[in-house]
Amino acid sequence: MPLYRLDLEYHGAAYRGWQSQKNAETVADRLAAACKAALGEARELTAAGRTDAGVHALHQVCTLQAPARPERQALMAINDALPPDIAVQSLCRAAEGFHARHSAVERVYLYQVMRRRSAFCRQESFWVRDRLDLKAMQAAAALFCGSHDFAAFCEQDPGKPAPTRAALKSLELAEAGPLLLLRFRARHFLWKMVRRITGSLLEVGRGKARPQDLAASLAKPDRRWAAFTAPPQGLFLERVLYAGEAFDQPLKPAFPPSPERSRHAQDQ
Repeated sequence: MPLYRLDLEYHGAAYRGWQSQKNAETVADRLAAACKAALGEARELTAAGRTDAGVHALHQVCTLQAPARPERQALMAINDALPPDIAVQSLCRAAEGFHARHSAVERVYLYQVMRRRSAFCRQESFWVRDRLDLKAMQAAAALFCGSHDFAAFCEQDPGKPAPTRAALKSLELAEAGPLLLLRFRARHFLWKMVRRITGSLLEVGRGKARPQDLAASLAKPDRRWAAFTAPPQGLFLERVLYAGEAFDQPLKPAFPPSPERSRHAQDQ
């Protein structure tokens, strides 16, 4: 059977993450069931990244084996079988040797912090009531770029310890009305690395930690300054890149926030 590449998006609030699990609703299980219903058979579903429970994806890539069928017809049939919080944007035959995870050369994650009380975006951002010192956060963010031992800024599976060294290509911060946006780019990420770094930067923004504290935790792993893990609802897998693909989009919200009505809105 041919191998297909699917590019999709999903809202992760209702799911226990991407990876199939017993007695839990997952994105992979929903997609596999839809592909089987639409195509008659689906095997070897593999994704570029295993997003955690509650995490969203603006762009996830996966492959699967299925019987040959016209691509547009297959795309429409799969989407018709999916719930409204999962949408396949494109489907095509995968190039020879293509692997959704191993062929990826870069992954881009977006984290959204809401700085005022809002009736909207509760499942797509993390509300922080405290005033945040953006300059201090930017100074701390610069420390994470490059190759480091991120042992203090990730989680480990006790049964399967893994290397904790990784190379962060860039970490951008930008304001978009009431939202503070953080964009992370790297070839690969460690488990909960983005959320742990985000939580640590927020502690700097609140004045509860200093940039030099995080620098010390990078030099010699110390979870004292990396104890807070930002919650999943603000995190999006924004883009997965493969050889020959470029990504130069400006840093902007996953969805436009409602306008900030006053400069003191974040205190409300």
